[in-house]
Amino acid sequence: MTDHSRLRIAQLANFVGPVSGGMRTAVDHLGRGYTAAGAERILVVPGRNDEVEETDSGIVVRVRAPRLAGGYRMIAQPWRALDVLDQFRPTTVEVSDKWTLSPVARWAGRRGIGSVLFSHERLDAQLSLFLKRPSARVPGVTTLNGRLAKAFDAVVVTSAYAADEWAPTGASLVRVPLGVDLETFTPEAGSPVDDGVLKLVYIGRLSREKSPHLAVATAVELHRRGLPVRLDVYGTGPHADELREIAGDAPVVFHGYVGSRTEIARRAAEADISLSVCPVETFGLAVLEALAAGVPVVTSDRGGARELVDATCGEWGEPTAERLADAVQRLAARPQDELRQAARRRAERYDWATTVDRMLALHGRLADEVPHRPLRRRLAS
Repeated sequence: MTDHSRLRIAQLANFVGPVSGGMRTAVDHLGRGYTAAGAERILVVPGRNDEVEETDSGIVVRVRAPRLAGGYRMIAQPWRALDVLDQFRPTTVEVSDKWTLSPVARWAGRRGIGSVLFSHERLDAQLSLFLKRPSARVPGVTTLNGRLAKAFDAVVVTSAYAADEWAPTGASLVRVPLGVDLETFTPEAGSPVDDGVLKLVYIGRLSREKSPHLAVATAVELHRRGLPVRLDVYGTGPHADELREIAGDAPVVFHGYVGSRTEIARRAAEADISLSVCPVETFGLAVLEALAAGVPVVTSDRGGARELVDATCGEWGEPTAERLADAVQRLAARPQDELRQAARRRAERYDWATTVDRMLALHGRLADEVPHRPLRRRLAS
């Protein structure tokens, strides 16, 4: 068994708050895994005030930061985070942010400390989503990614779709799929009531980059076709009012944010089909959580989420309400017991222990190699 006690890993992230979704889940699971393996771990995130908290999974430092639209906070003065790192003296840093925390790479390079950028989003695809244009290479994004690729010692991606964004940059890519909590999200958590109503579920942030509009529009289209259907929406975000307008008088129920993972697992398991239809997801933790609960998934025919779903446990279609509604109808017509068993088997291929092991191996390699890097290369970082 590898001894990780020599590792002091600093994780840094923006846009992590009380109602955050996938990125917060990933950062938390990785952090718990690092400390369980014997490494020291510090997490630096934005907060309302400066504060330090000792937890079972390491030290959490909140740096006073402004609140942005949508309720998130972002560290606007990166030197405040760098001061924390100077005190902690990590062996490696892991940054889950491409904006204000990117100076951490230069800080690390000048000190002979390994740096990892964890790429949680695909900027070119998100931009195309907001501009309502087909996804394509965006020169400004490619330039930014090129700079990040040069600054960080390694870039971690979670899917082939996520890796594609970095192809023009020459980044040192490491592909590490995320995991799923197979004990909390389980078919035993619940089951759908056989009442003749097709029960759909959407779990995620109600903001444009997650495409909840497309999920709601799909339910509206099914309702228009005369299917007895109900969509339960769990999550909060800046576009809740827009989504209610899209839903109109269709049977779409907005439940808000549910903080208990056990409770959200139960509600997921009570659905017939999960809608995780965002075409620009780099991975799709919500997809894995639904599959782990035994719920088949309808997703878009592109993006990282599509890589998690195969023909045994789901369907997919072009990211339009009409084509996704077709996919829902195809899936609903298939034997449900077989689908639910296949969904669970698919999820069991992804566990957090494997993810943590791969990340620890990366941190260990960088902790060994980077301090011995030639001084000239360090100063150029």
